[in-house]
Amino acid sequence: MTPPTGPIPRVEAREIVFDFLDGYDLLGAFWVTVKLTALSAVGSLIWGTVLAAMRVGPVPLMRGFATGYINIVRNIPLTVIIVFTSLGLSQTLSINLGASDFKTINFRLAVLGLILYTSTFVCEAVRSGINTVPMGQAEAARALGLNFRQVLTLIILPQAFRSVVNPLANVLIALTKNTTIAAAIGVGEAAVLMKEMIENEAELVLISLVFAFGFVVLTLPTGLILGWVSKKVAIKR
Repeated sequence: MTPPTGPIPRVEAREIVFDFLDGYDLLGAFWVTVKLTALSAVGSLIWGTVLAAMRVGPVPLMRGFATGYINIVRNIPLTVIIVFTSLGLSQTLSINLGASDFKTINFRLAVLGLILYTSTFVCEAVRSGINTVPMGQAEAARALGLNFRQVLTLIILPQAFRSVVNPLANVLIALTKNTTIAAAIGVGEAAVLMKEMIENEAELVLISLVFAFGFVVLTLPTGLILGWVSKKVAIKR
């Protein structure tokens, strides 16, 4: 048999990767991850700030609730919380958060579970920022006639947030990676697609590298941008 003559066609690495990923909605899966992260981050920031305000507030019952909530929830594995939102809230108690189809229900329940869990770490970060504000400022504000809510929102929290941008950035990066737990209840984010590809394809190393690169693209800019913001808004003492 005569070997073929002429130049051997070159196959670029990117063509191999594109052909390998053909048929899989990789961007769609990571878009679900981005939406999970964004919605959970906003909810966690709000609920975590409320918990921090309760922990430093003057009402013993609220302080006790916030302390108990944080110590219990942050010591429960996130997988347990996510599965509970699906099995406990949706299937047992029929709480579907206003959604009718299975896909939307699980997405919203996953966001709820991520908020319940991540807000505990946001609370501790914000509380550490509150502790950096000199007590004299709060005392001076109260001497001027401001109540607790006004002191907290006008004096304490603006300074506290400026000092905890880096810790909150770490919480956001951890949240981005924790969104993969939503796969436990069938939310179609990146981890679900990765599992499907591993089952259908033999290129385990290539699949792992693709998804690892995807999460680096999501988390690395977050850390760099928020690190820059932290330097810009840092309080010089």
